[in-house]
Amino acid sequence: MEIVGRVPSEPGHAPPRGPAVGEGVWRFTAPALESSVPQARHAVRDLLAHQGVSGQGDLVPNLLLIVSELVTNAVRHAALLSPQIGVEVSIGRGWVRVAVEDNHPYRPRPLELEADQGRTGGRGLLLVQAIAEESGGRYDVDHTASGGKAVWAALPLTSAAPVPDGGPLTSLRPPRSAPGSPAGQRPARS
Repeated sequence: MEIVGRVPSEPGHAPPRGPAVGEGVWRFTAPALESSVPQARHAVRDLLAHQGVSGQGDLVPNLLLIVSELVTNAVRHAALLSPQIGVEVSIGRGWVRVAVEDNHPYRPRPLELEADQGRTGGRGLLLVQAIAEESGGRYDVDHTASGGKAVWAALPLTSAAPVPDGGPLTSLRPPRSAPGSPAGQRPARS
């Protein structure tokens, strides 16, 4: 797993402490392999704990489930065109946002899956959407400048702090990252 930003590459290594509870953005890349799913989940869990985002009800378990679902989708559906995926965690005043970016142009549409209740798989994005909505958060998919996509969910740190809508929502979108990083392109606004 290649690290671009401030996420630990090995268990037990904490990222440098940033500003008070979470104000910051951490980004890393990983190969589009099944083994990256638990690695990404553990890196995000360690980062959230180190930044003081813990003990807030279902927030951390929900974020970790979202990371698992988004990384799994990128590995399963985008690996052919995107051998590397980007994972980003943004923590702002009152919210936490996780995003997974790949270079595959297909934009998933989770609502199309609702009609096929007989399927045994394919409900990960519905789960992500449901968690975001139930938590008072947001979920979306953005196109990237490189032709890929960033799938993200932002959850409020507390139930009393809704995720911004409208103009401030742009603060929840992925920022520019290191040039040359497969996930380093700022998404085009939809």
